[in-house]
Amino acid sequence: MMEEQNLDSLQLSQNLPLSQDSFRELWESVVTPSISTFPAATDSGHEAWRAGEQMDMLLMQDEVLANGFDEKLFEQLPPETAPKDGVTPPASTVPVTTDYPGEYGFQLRFQRSGMAKSVTSTFSEVLNKLYCQLAKTSPVEVLVVKEPPPGAILRATAVYKKTEHAAGVVRRCPHHQNEDPAEHRSHLIRVEGNQRAQYFEDPHTKRQSVTVPYEPPQLGSEMTTILLSFMCNSSCMGGMNRRPILTILTLESPEGLVLGRRCFEVRICACPGRDRKTEEENSAKAQNGTKQSKKRKSTPAPDTTSVKKSKSASSAEEEEKDVYVLHVRGRERFEMLKKINDGLELLDKESKTKPKASVKVEFPLPSCGKRLMQRGERSDSD
Repeated sequence: MMEEQNLDSLQLSQNLPLSQDSFRELWESVVTPSISTFPAATDSGHEAWRAGEQMDMLLMQDEVLANGFDEKLFEQLPPETAPKDGVTPPASTVPVTTDYPGEYGFQLRFQRSGMAKSVTSTFSEVLNKLYCQLAKTSPVEVLVVKEPPPGAILRATAVYKKTEHAAGVVRRCPHHQNEDPAEHRSHLIRVEGNQRAQYFEDPHTKRQSVTVPYEPPQLGSEMTTILLSFMCNSSCMGGMNRRPILTILTLESPEGLVLGRRCFEVRICACPGRDRKTEEENSAKAQNGTKQSKKRKSTPAPDTTSVKKSKSASSAEEEEKDVYVLHVRGRERFEMLKKINDGLELLDKESKTKPKASVKVEFPLPSCGKRLMQRGERSDSD
């Protein structure tokens, strides 16, 4: 209670400046303490150092106050910059898929692993296409002709290849997402073996990407290797659903400017070596102008020279009623063919009017033994 009464009875000895006063007046009203008010330094090393530091600060303050107020004091301060970590520049609505080496000669290289059935990742230079298995590591080698600026990053983004699917966002299927406990489980592309990898999703286009800091090549090497893995099959329903995709790998500055770009197609399948071999063969056949067809048992071609000996009566009559027109060059040849046709017509009329004679079939008599009986003939015994 006594403390509260003392506080209530306390009166300020000086008037505080109003808020309408300028900052210059407030600056000039600051009273600088005298240097003599500080205690003298002692023999102790630590106290001597503290005293020396306080002396330097007071000397700097005296110098600033002696020069007067500088109205451009705050204009000389550097502008505040937003933290670079966790911020991604806005992506374009339709990403560019053309290669751009840039001034740094940005290019990619893949390891040669052949087309054996046991390989988990293989790259086709003919098709510019990577074949890999689900969630298996695919090494990608990055080469530059000169060192990028400090803080440069590598960004990997997946987009659909065909124009009718270009506006869609490439994501994993719901089945594989639910099985993955990671925070970035919806991302198709994942960087392995790098704790500094960051996963982004553009707030406008909803496209997903992953970035890693660019690391210069180690001693004795000319390239930097990053490990990519694709977390969904190309045939997954609810995901890519057999739609071909492209992977865009860009070299970017710390501010997000693209310094280089490389694109390649990706197919995630169970047997990369087999699929690569099949698609390369199909591409070679298409370039040669031949169509791929399944092998079938060859059937013998019908013999056009053989004439059918027997025809049904109805089909024969229909063929006789058909009339054909023959174009003949030359009067002499026409008269000759006309005579042949007239003769054939006359034979047809005679064959139709003449009755058909019954043909009696005679059986040969046996050389010995009983004689064959004819119809209506009685035997001697009767």
